[in-house]
Amino acid sequence: MYEKEGQRLKEKLESVRKSGVSLFLEGKPASPKAIAEKCVCEDAIYMADYVLDEGGRLKELRYDRITDWK
Repeated sequence: MYEKEGQRLKEKLESVRKSGVSLFLEGKPASPKAIAEKCVCEDAIYMADYVLDEGGRLKELRYDRITDWK
């Protein structure tokens, strides 16, 4: 179950990153793989914080306060 969810999230984040959006996990730059691996180990669904630039375009996705169950 977690593998499919993790793969979907990773692919989504890879696409977002390719469009120029920076990804962060716990305040540090992170790869789509690192974020997906950490987020899908939880029973809860995480909503990223969306950070916009002055023009209203998405510039960052931030995943914070993710519990590490591994």
